[in-house]
Amino acid sequence: MKAWICKAFGEEAVLTDWIDPVPGPDQVAIDVQSCGVNFADTLILIGKYQKRPDGPFSPGFEVSGTVRSIGANVKGITIGDRVMALPDWGGFAEQVVANAATVIPLPETVGYDQAAAFQIAYGTSWFGLKYRADVQSGDLVLVHGAAGGVGLTAVECAKLLGATVIATAGGADKCQIARNHGADYTIDYKIENIRDRVREIAASLGKPAGVDVVYDPVGGDVFDQSLRCVAPGARILLIGFASGTVPQIPANILLVKNVTVIGFYFGAYLEQNPDIARQGMGELLGLLATGKITPMISATYPLSDAMIALEAIRNRTATGKLVINMR
Repeated sequence: MKAWICKAFGEEAVLTDWIDPVPGPDQVAIDVQSCGVNFADTLILIGKYQKRPDGPFSPGFEVSGTVRSIGANVKGITIGDRVMALPDWGGFAEQVVANAATVIPLPETVGYDQAAAFQIAYGTSWFGLKYRADVQSGDLVLVHGAAGGVGLTAVECAKLLGATVIATAGGADKCQIARNHGADYTIDYKIENIRDRVREIAASLGKPAGVDVVYDPVGGDVFDQSLRCVAPGARILLIGFASGTVPQIPANILLVKNVTVIGFYFGAYLEQNPDIARQGMGELLGLLATGKITPMISATYPLSDAMIALEAIRNRTATGKLVINMR
């Protein structure tokens, strides 16, 4: 098979012929049709992701395709089935092995690109907002990085949960994208002060104390500003640190405002909560199949151009979701 292989953290990945993967017990081998591109792919290549593979590896955490072969103990999955899956890594390749627990059959109404584009981004937002931050109807939710692959899904998921959404993004075009996907208010952080503008919007909505929930995949100064425009009892959901700066949280502000900061790593959450994982992924697949959520796929790349897609993620020029299509 063809695969992008990184032989050591920090080295450039190369497209090469590689050994076809063989599923072990409780595993499934998949002929990959599509693979979603995520910021985490840039991190795993330099050894800064939460999980670190031993030896040469391919990036790629969410795939769709057809079942090629199955290992021992696997039930309910048949060779040739259309599926989506969340491998630990390896999706930038024509074949990949995934744990059977993460392999989910695809309805005929769901396309391969759609399936590869929605699992991590929508999963992170849906599970994070619904099951971790406990967003309720009527909550005021602040979403950062709202035109990106993950932030945009947070806007949609928060609206589905009944919240009013304030979205931040860089530039008028990106703010318009957030509005097109349901944001009630937008803040262009390039020309507006996030803290001041959030307070102004919240006051106009009868919530002068600030927002109830913050969805933060950015970190850095964005987190610091968020902490100063939240209501007492607010929840701040930490998704990642796209800014490159991990915030140092002043605990005195948490204490005075009774604020809860919630870390959320989607992959670990699925492993730690298998029952909720099945329930939540079923909910998302139903929303996708009925058109209540629609991944914004802004570009599709052939496997040969996977590193170009990663560069668009790395320099933050991408909007929505990028997908690699193998076929």
